[in-house]
Amino acid sequence: MTSQLLRNLPSVERVVSSDALADVVSIYGRDWLVDLTRDALESARRDIRAGGQARCLDDIAEAVKRAVDELVTPSPRPLINATGVVIHTNLGRAPLSKAAIAAADAVARGYSDLEIDLATGRRGSRQAHLQSLLRQITGAEAALVVNNNASALLLGLSALASGREVIVARGEAVEIGGGFRIPDVLRQSGCTLVDVGTTNRTYVRDYADAVTDDTAAFLKAHASNFRVEGFTAAVEERDLVELGERTGVPVLHDVGSGALLPTERYGLAHEPTPQEAIDAGVGLVFFSGDKLLGGPQAGIVVGKRDLVGRLERHPLARAVRIDKMSLASLTATLTHYLSGNAESEIPVWRMISARVEAIKSRAERWREAIGGPSGYETAVVPARSAIGGGSLPGETLDSWALSISSRGSGSRPESLLSALRGRATPVIARIEDDTVRLDPRTVLPEQDDDITMGLAEALAL
Repeated sequence: MTSQLLRNLPSVERVVSSDALADVVSIYGRDWLVDLTRDALESARRDIRAGGQARCLDDIAEAVKRAVDELVTPSPRPLINATGVVIHTNLGRAPLSKAAIAAADAVARGYSDLEIDLATGRRGSRQAHLQSLLRQITGAEAALVVNNNASALLLGLSALASGREVIVARGEAVEIGGGFRIPDVLRQSGCTLVDVGTTNRTYVRDYADAVTDDTAAFLKAHASNFRVEGFTAAVEERDLVELGERTGVPVLHDVGSGALLPTERYGLAHEPTPQEAIDAGVGLVFFSGDKLLGGPQAGIVVGKRDLVGRLERHPLARAVRIDKMSLASLTATLTHYLSGNAESEIPVWRMISARVEAIKSRAERWREAIGGPSGYETAVVPARSAIGGGSLPGETLDSWALSISSRGSGSRPESLLSALRGRATPVIARIEDDTVRLDPRTVLPEQDDDITMGLAEALAL
């Protein structure tokens, strides 16, 4: 029986030449459709061997069409983040401001002065576009920008400490995310890790006792995605800088999220800022561009001129340099801080600073817009929004959410989440107390019509 079903499958030529694929062939040609058809037929053979039903020519053609759609659909796809997590790593972290989007679009459309000095007509540096802004905002002597913070730290350690020792507090030899571990980065940079203190308590004397002629740097790493409480002690930046000045050892500090505004202003715990580290005298400060800074993916280094210069001259600097579109959008993002309008123009700060009453009003408007969907109950309920992105662990903001639960229909919340993800503009929500929750805090205002339309469609299924 299986052999007969396999023989009944159409040939590659029959499928590609069929009327069902005529429109697709006219647009894309035959060559790579042949490969997709072979894949679809092989999938059909596996199903038959596993006891499944045979597929007819039209079924195979539909599978090929779906494969074509997957190949030619632009990716990543835009979606709506209704989870309430402001910096959602799985959803692309920080959305850009309108000015940052426009800046990236402008340089993508044609040529730019990326590496030319327009005053002299000679070759320039792409870093010049950002250095003055970063010096002004952070108070640092010099700055360098690369493609992400992991590569910034890798570059810094490679340039300053390869073949030598780097002293790190045991409680700061952390895994930041995605398997990115401080000890592994040190090893990849050619450094030897010397960990001091204990997991919960480290003192200046621990660093001092570990200094040798082979010590290249003290490294501090902000534990941005977890929190240790209770019987703890950590060395302040200023105290470590003072020790560094006595011993001739520079201090490097990875502050993580790039918070350039005081998080306490919004009822959150304190997040270390690059400005504080520079003011304390830290030699090099590393931070991300696409977290609390609110810009594109980038790794930013600010600090003392001689140290930054060593990073600029290192061969790895070219391998990890920032691209022109990220550079343009980061420049526009930083300009918001210089202009004093970051809170109103940068989406992550607009979300963090949003008034609870305004969030509740939006949730109520969503509820009114979808009416009383058959088989479901809706309500606007108190909620908590998280910062996310490895920033401010355990810290949340008061919020409100639209809650949707089934009303004796037997429908599970997972089914509604799946239906929302399947919309033309996918909506990502969360499940809490066996109900679907959608938090307006992380939904851009211009997406309100899309989310109510998506909800109406999903609830009607």
